[in-house]
Amino acid sequence: MFETVTGILIECWEILVESAPYVLFGFFAAGVLKALLPEETVARHLGKNSTASVLKASLFGIPLPLCSCGVIPAAIGLRKQGASKGASAAFLVSVPETGVDSIAITYALLDPLMTVVRPVASFITATVTGLLINRLPEDGPDPAGSGSRIGDGSCGCVTSCSGNLAAPETRTPLGRRLRNGLAYAFGDLLGDIGKWLLLGISIAGVIAYFVPDDFFTRYLGNELLSLLIMLGVGIPLYICASASTPVAAALVLKGLSPGAALVFLLAGPATNAATITVVARYFGRAATIVYLCSIALCSLALGWLTNRLYAWSGLDITRWVSEVGAAADSPMMVAAAVALLLLLARCYWPRGKDADCGCQTSEADGT
Repeated sequence: MFETVTGILIECWEILVESAPYVLFGFFAAGVLKALLPEETVARHLGKNSTASVLKASLFGIPLPLCSCGVIPAAIGLRKQGASKGASAAFLVSVPETGVDSIAITYALLDPLMTVVRPVASFITATVTGLLINRLPEDGPDPAGSGSRIGDGSCGCVTSCSGNLAAPETRTPLGRRLRNGLAYAFGDLLGDIGKWLLLGISIAGVIAYFVPDDFFTRYLGNELLSLLIMLGVGIPLYICASASTPVAAALVLKGLSPGAALVFLLAGPATNAATITVVARYFGRAATIVYLCSIALCSLALGWLTNRLYAWSGLDITRWVSEVGAAADSPMMVAAAVALLLLLARCYWPRGKDADCGCQTSEADGT
């Protein structure tokens, strides 16, 4: 028993060391992005019921530093502020599927090609979903209706949506905005995502220790079957983009195809019970069906195309992931892992009623 626990902890530590420098860089980039791109700027571009608004929502959502629970009140805030159904839905898909933090972790744990494919696939999935929902008649509630308190029940975060994604803020100096953005990134955002990231690393460690290296090659060699299984696993699972990445990397090391890994990376963060409930409430039943079907079909199609892309390029993602893992032993990477653990400990150190999930909601800045 002791040997098993020790083996799992060693696997988890190795994954943490591999990803820590990129995680820290991702959160730094998220803080800078928040300082330079306020939420009200995003909301201002998404009001028209047009193809352009959907494209903008998909594009804006790719780098935004919001976790899977944080995107729900943000998307409803956009909807209440007058954004079209399609733009709001595209935003709801694009944001949790990727982000500057998860892009950095993808480069650390997978490979450069997947680092490019993942945000592109997220953009395509979000755009298709938004365009299809825009074509549906209005059958949800009045988007300008009374405010509500929206929580997903998964991390205890409850965000007040009073009709705006963020309250208008006066022009503040860039230096102060940067300080506030970095404080948000390494405070509230790290608190939101951190425990899910640790959970993902823990699951990856268990997979790495127990699952044989040729498991997927031996038992799930059929391409379509592996794509469908990862879709079935991803849709009901509540996992954020950052947390899903180490799990996908561990599965790839056991022989999972890159396309099936992409299906998991797309479907897992974008679909869960909380998101589906919110879509049904604010967009209607027909939009909910379109939302799920478009994500499922786009994920499968993009997963199949990703397998073709890797076959055409001759790249072996399994070998790349193995080589990255073997190289993850430098003092700088170990120091980054220790720093990340200390930052996470600070986030979860009891400081008040919201300390258990790291979310300290502020009506003033909409975070």
